[in-house]
This record gives sequence, C-alpha cells and structure tokens, in this order.
Amino acid sequence: MRVMIVDDSTSMRLIVKRTLKRVGYDMEFMEADDGSVAYDKIGEYNPELVLCDWNMPIMNGIDFLKAIREEGNTVKFGFVTTESTAEMRAAAKEAGAQFLIAKPFTEESFEKALRPVIG
Repeated sequence: MRVMIVDDSTSMRLIVKRTLKRVGYDMEFMEADDGSVAYDKIGEYNPELVLCDWNMPIMNGIDFLKAIREEGNTVKFGFVTTESTAEMRAAAKEAGAQFLIAKPFTEESFEKALRPVIG
C-alpha cells in the first residue's frame, strides 16, 4: 500500500512510519513537509492513504484535503494531529477525512483508526 505522510516535522514523519511498521502494515511511503508540497505530488504518487498533520506552514492539512476533494480525489485520508477538538473532528469529517488520530498516539490507536479504513 502506498502511503503519503504529510507533516512539517521530519521526526514526526519518522515516528508515524515506525508506528505503522510495528503495527504490521506492508506499506511504502512518500513524505511531504506541508500541504502544498503534498498537493503537487499526490497526482504523481497516487497514494492509497494519506496521513496528514493539521497545522503546517504554507498550506495546512484541512486546506490540502479540501483542495484534493474539490478535484475529485477520493484517496483515504486521516489526520494525525496534536489538536482534536470536537469542532476539528467535525470539520475533518465534513471535508472527507475518514479519521483523526490525536498525538501523542500509540500503536493501538493507529490500528484502531486504520482497521476499518484499510482492513
């Protein structure tokens, strides 16, 4: 499975990759450090899943999600973010995200969020 990880923190992208590997998913990864870079790369990489931070410079995660949905891209999409208010969860769902995982996260929280989305 091709996964795009979008986060402005290099260390957080590494932690997400390591967590997914520990959970046992067979994935290949592409990384982007903000939504605009991810937006430019998504068509070429064609991921099956996007894991995205919410707060990033240049283009934040919710704007990135809205932009790809406006173009008809239906990739499975989840947020991995430090903030997870009820309003953010509602905005994420309304924009087309399948889940939101709050940082700090555990292997179990990743598996629980991903299982219904990717099996």
